[in-house]
Amino acid sequence: MDLFDSPKQATQQHKLLPLAARMRPQNLDEFVGQLHLMAPGKILRRAIESDRLSSLILYGPPGVGKTTLARLIAERTNAVYETLNATASGVTQLRDVIQKAQQRARLNGQRTLLFIDEIHRFNRSQQDVLIPDLEEGTVLLIGATTANPSFALVPALLSRSLVCEFQPLKAEDIRTLMHRALSEEERGLGQHKTLLQEDALDHLTQVCDGDARRALNALEVAVLTTESNAEGVIELTLQVVEESIQRKAVVYDQAGDAHYDTASAFIKSMRGSDPDAALYWLAKMLYAGEDPRFIARRVMICASEDVGNADPRALMIAVAAMQATEFTGMPECRIPLAQAVTYIATSPKSNASYMGINQAMADVESGRTFPVPEALKDGHYKGAKKMGHGVGYEYAHNSAEHFIPQTYLAKDKPEYYTPTGLGYEKHIKERLDHWRALQKAVQ
Repeated sequence: MDLFDSPKQATQQHKLLPLAARMRPQNLDEFVGQLHLMAPGKILRRAIESDRLSSLILYGPPGVGKTTLARLIAERTNAVYETLNATASGVTQLRDVIQKAQQRARLNGQRTLLFIDEIHRFNRSQQDVLIPDLEEGTVLLIGATTANPSFALVPALLSRSLVCEFQPLKAEDIRTLMHRALSEEERGLGQHKTLLQEDALDHLTQVCDGDARRALNALEVAVLTTESNAEGVIELTLQVVEESIQRKAVVYDQAGDAHYDTASAFIKSMRGSDPDAALYWLAKMLYAGEDPRFIARRVMICASEDVGNADPRALMIAVAAMQATEFTGMPECRIPLAQAVTYIATSPKSNASYMGINQAMADVESGRTFPVPEALKDGHYKGAKKMGHGVGYEYAHNSAEHFIPQTYLAKDKPEYYTPTGLGYEKHIKERLDHWRALQKAVQ
């Protein structure tokens, strides 16, 4: 509000703001989400309430409260609030803000709280400009970034700041914001008589990807563009919400049958060597907002359980896809996931390792136990030889074939691993059959 604006003008200007801007929390109690940082008693909440903050780097995806928290901190602190956006500011603007901060500190001992949005957009030299004044305490920095600070910010800046990682808002957090926006008359949409159907609300909470701004923008579009019915009620159906957020709902309840049915179809399609079906189920899960890490875990399990040693590279590719998923996130992680899925689906299949460990586990659980053969026991400590430990063990590499028939479990041991004749496992089977024949010949 400008000094020459009347309260009426300020109210009118406020109403012109998007709903997401109007519904920003007025105090810490209205702040939604990030309980690991902001719940009562948590260190960041205590530091804000006691005005004992150090410089902060707020790291997380869009629409999760980084800028909002900076504003709330500014209202509670005794410092002067300055703000810059790194996409539109350079060294000149940054030096100007710092010079004013130095004057305030020198003249009246007042600190300056500098909020820099998209701070990762500053290059190394721009970031270095901040270091001396952070060191002296002239400026209290709050930087917001969607990029990993470990890679995007210089070490000197990181070492002088507390890094707080913000998480995507949970479905219940989005629901709270939706209900608040619909009931709040001054700032929200409470002046409209609105009925938001439950399936439409569920869709909003799922497809906004934890982004409060996106959910509120879609809600505002839906309310302002939907005509009232005969009773004067704006009824927001699933179809209306889909059109407002421009993303169609899919039948996929992350805690219900659709979740498990889709994941099951996904795994069985890879196991059944149908890359087209596997890609479809992958796409459906990603579109519906499934955690890509959950998918990556299923892909790794399938690589071992259903491909196994028929193509040992399948697990390597699945693990690489999992690491890429952790590093990149959506939407880029869909690409390495698709590569791993299609590789596994088109690989030769073997569940021999999976069946082998299951049988071995069953034997152990049922009480079928075998003692460690004397020759295999540790014979390196003093007195071991007198007890026969390690006596008679033959070092396999002393043989030209690097194999010496000897007992490693028991003479009547079960054969847990039965390799198939498919893919690379064909070669494993040939070697194992040869070794087992030699083993039986000396028993």
